[in-house]
Amino acid sequence: NRRKKKGDSILENSSIPNPFPELCCSPFSSVLSASLLPKATSRKKQVIKVYSEDDTSRALEVPSDITARDVCQLLILKNHYVDDHSWTLFEQLTHTGLGRAIEDHELVMEVQSNWVMDEETKLYFRKNYAKYEFFKNPLSFFPDHMISFPSETNAAVSHSGILQMFLSSSTYPEIHGYLYAKEQGKKSWKKLYFLLRRSGLYFSTKGTSKEPRHLQFFCEFSNSDMYMSLTGKKISGAPTNYGFCFKPNKSGGSRDLKQLCADDEQSRTCWMTAIRLLKYGMQLYQNYMQPYQGRSGCSPLNITPMRSISENSLVAMDFSGHRSRIIENPTEALSVAVEEGLAWRRRGCLRLNSHGSPIAVSNMGMSIHRSQSWFHHKISREEAQRLILQHGLVDGVFLVRDSQSNPKTFVLSLSHGLKIKHFQIVPLEDDGKLFYTLDDGHTRFTDLIQLVEFYQLNKGVLPCKLKHYCARIAL
Repeated sequence: NRRKKKGDSILENSSIPNPFPELCCSPFSSVLSASLLPKATSRKKQVIKVYSEDDTSRALEVPSDITARDVCQLLILKNHYVDDHSWTLFEQLTHTGLGRAIEDHELVMEVQSNWVMDEETKLYFRKNYAKYEFFKNPLSFFPDHMISFPSETNAAVSHSGILQMFLSSSTYPEIHGYLYAKEQGKKSWKKLYFLLRRSGLYFSTKGTSKEPRHLQFFCEFSNSDMYMSLTGKKISGAPTNYGFCFKPNKSGGSRDLKQLCADDEQSRTCWMTAIRLLKYGMQLYQNYMQPYQGRSGCSPLNITPMRSISENSLVAMDFSGHRSRIIENPTEALSVAVEEGLAWRRRGCLRLNSHGSPIAVSNMGMSIHRSQSWFHHKISREEAQRLILQHGLVDGVFLVRDSQSNPKTFVLSLSHGLKIKHFQIVPLEDDGKLFYTLDDGHTRFTDLIQLVEFYQLNKGVLPCKLKHYCARIAL
């Protein structure tokens, strides 16, 4: 009956087993458990307000040194969301129409300390599938015509090698191309040839000349944050919809913004990605790797495209013979997909109602889709594009909405190749039954849920499979 010394753990040497060992020793436990619980009673706390897509908000009392990733983890746990490592805290400046995804490692209180009193600024909690996409698919982010390498570097550099160079402290690829720049104190925009180097962003005063005497310094990034223009031409009068800008920390307002505008989305994405890598470097890679730490095959700087287990398992199979086989011929795979779609249509098409009893889809096919997170009732084409852009221009980000031009049809809005494409879903009546089709009736579905589920597994007539849906989450 030896007395325990003051400060000893109550559970130390205890014979009582821990009934929930997975809550304290799982390698995949949330960072919230370790980082959000106060280590001392003197730890200072503050209240922040976070908004969702439907503009509902939630007030949270958090430690003053909490990071954006930890705020996301807290909201994931409170709302019982699935953590797929794409949740992001987003900063939006309403009056100037600007926004940016706050980096996972940034301290939320430091971000709020840079807010200006006369600017309405909000924090949003949403998905951003493109946050670290350049680590998985660098080919889409750095087109050959916009990137050049130091003269001592071999010209044949792989795309994974490009990322190695971005993260290196000794070398840095040069990004170059034309951008529109808003002249200080004026409403006019001027098209100039810009160059991004480790020392900052420059523009040439003489065409495309890169001679030092022709280069003029535009800005550096250590004391400023980069924002994307969310309103296109409306507020700033930009010549295109692909604007971004630099806002100095502790700035006095919109007069201190350094505004730029690209000709297309690919160019804007390249510039913004390269600047993120220049500003944060290895910290971005550590943010990206944090959810995968402890898993096999994740050695430092082993930058290879990471695919989910479910994505790796989705292959075309033939089960018609004595032994199953993988269909490698794309033409045969497409034919099988079409046949599968026809088979889906010929099935009994029964679903369960709220009481668990089967109900014929034909009786509810007109409205069953309204309960789905990917369906957005009566939103415009522009609103659909804004939602997809906010969720990240990754191949396969999609939503389904009502058609504005034809009230009887629907539209599938899909991101592919850094562009947003729209496909009309047409209702088709056959033998007194209503079906939906994307390919002029060749493949038919009894409801929109069947259609979406089919194209999540099969590309069919679409440029890519449906992978990530846009949803208006509520807090």
